[in-house]
Amino acid sequence: MTKQVQQLDRVIIRFAGDSGDGMQLTGDRFTAETAKFGNDLSTLPNFPAEIRAPAGTLPGVSSFQLHFADHDILTPGDAPNVLVAMNPAALKANIADLPRGADIIANTDEFTKRNLQKVGYAANPLEDDTLSEWRLHSVPLTSLTVKALEGFEISKKDAERAKNMFALGLLSWLYHRPTEATIKFLEAKFAKKPDIAKANVAAFQAGWNYGETTESFSVSYEIKPATLAPGVYRNISGNQALAYGLIAASVQSGLPLFLGSYPITPASDILHELSKHKRFGIRTFQAEDEIAGVGAALGAAFGGALGVTTTSGPGVALKAETVGLAVATELPLIVVDVQRAGPSTGMPTKTEQTDLLMAMFGRNGESPVPVIAPATPSDCFDAAIEAARIALKYRTPVMLLSDGYLANGSEPWRVPEVAELPDISVEFTTEPNSEDGTYLPFKRDPETLARPWAVPGTAGLEHRIGGIEKADGSGNISYDPNNHDRMVRLRQAKIDGVDVPALEVDDPDGDARVLVLGWGSTYGPIAAAVRRVRKDGGKVAQAHLRHLNPLPANTGDVLRAYDKVLLPEINLGQLALLLRARFLIDVISYNRVRGLPFKAEELAGVIQDVINSD
Repeated sequence: MTKQVQQLDRVIIRFAGDSGDGMQLTGDRFTAETAKFGNDLSTLPNFPAEIRAPAGTLPGVSSFQLHFADHDILTPGDAPNVLVAMNPAALKANIADLPRGADIIANTDEFTKRNLQKVGYAANPLEDDTLSEWRLHSVPLTSLTVKALEGFEISKKDAERAKNMFALGLLSWLYHRPTEATIKFLEAKFAKKPDIAKANVAAFQAGWNYGETTESFSVSYEIKPATLAPGVYRNISGNQALAYGLIAASVQSGLPLFLGSYPITPASDILHELSKHKRFGIRTFQAEDEIAGVGAALGAAFGGALGVTTTSGPGVALKAETVGLAVATELPLIVVDVQRAGPSTGMPTKTEQTDLLMAMFGRNGESPVPVIAPATPSDCFDAAIEAARIALKYRTPVMLLSDGYLANGSEPWRVPEVAELPDISVEFTTEPNSEDGTYLPFKRDPETLARPWAVPGTAGLEHRIGGIEKADGSGNISYDPNNHDRMVRLRQAKIDGVDVPALEVDDPDGDARVLVLGWGSTYGPIAAAVRRVRKDGGKVAQAHLRHLNPLPANTGDVLRAYDKVLLPEINLGQLALLLRARFLIDVISYNRVRGLPFKAEELAGVIQDVINSD
């Protein structure tokens, strides 16, 4: 039957089900095909911390949201246009986010009396008027999948597991997604289990055919490719981009990369990704704990490698003493903190920006370190290279603050040309650097205040190492009060002098009275909200900080140029606290700590309220 094809400029889809229903895999595959098609996109995976949370319960719901469009977009979207609900728990956990008139595709097979009772439904919402304000498509996904796989030599349980591929096929038909790469992916994923591979491919194709033949869907939708700058693109997550940025930094610096890490959500994927790239001279060490991981990384830096350690907030607390040792020994070290909701172990799979003050001050003594934060998943690549540049040039540990939203979210990334990457190569000291022919390990570069870097074993350049205070120049152990004061001030001056770009302001007409300032992953929601306000005639400027320590030299001038400065943060006002103390400006904080990114509509309303206030 011939069906109508309707053109749309954008769509937000959310797949939701149990942790074992494969919603993350389904979302990943739909995203990959969407990226291949050429749409701009942004994703928001959301899943429990438990490996297998209780089936059919609200805490066990896993979801994956994808926003894709024929134009530039900045966020995964505020609310889905389509919800694929694999069971009652998925429906109940997500229905509040669904605007009236949106589509619900519900797996009727799972709406049993027992499953309904688990989440508090007194009656089946698919059979009464509970969902009358939405467009409901009741589809027996499980039984249709099992029927489609009747001829395969697999168990009924394995057949039922393929229902996510049936759903993926249906949605791929509904939105005209390519299919070839998904089929190849399934064949490769289950290459050691050919019967399972064939069954999943068949389920995927059955879902596509169901959309083509059923009367439940009379319309399919087409979203044209977006217009992007020329280049080679791929879909990339923040953790992947960060890993690739570290590899690029290794190549551009001419140093072998050593990663010392202990697995922790949501940073573990960086370890997993880097472990695949030994051909680039990458060495990965999965340590027995966080302290061993950072200790090994610092030891590698002492030995002349690009030392990196990755973790999340609880791990940063454990690494603090060794980071302080890196400050004292003045060795380059990259500390990646993929922030998650806390305190303590908190909510491991949820996002926050609550580690800024810990990154700035979470060590004993005066131990300053540069702090930088990427703005988007793809920006994690550039941020990693920038962290390496600063660490190597100034001989200092650098804190790189990503977060769970950036780590797991994905977007199109233009693969840069090698010629576009900065040269961050370093030269080791190989000869004595004093008039009397001795080696002074703390004789500083007059421009950067960085000390020389000598590889252990270089003849004549033997020097002391360790956390006890050093004498200026010689590096000998010193308890002299004046020397300690001098060394503390020199280390602070070195960080204060790190060269960072000026803070850029987006103020099209130059007459806005309100500035919206952000850092890290708030960039997308803030930028999308600013677009909405400007579209409605509001005057508002936007600026975004990548370098948080030291701040750009013009930060104070930018803040003072506006009557009001609004600062949204996914914390209780940590950067606002620092800016108020530093510049004596009454920054207006807007704070949420819900484990989720801001919504653009929410921020647009806040911005408009600030504009309208006296």
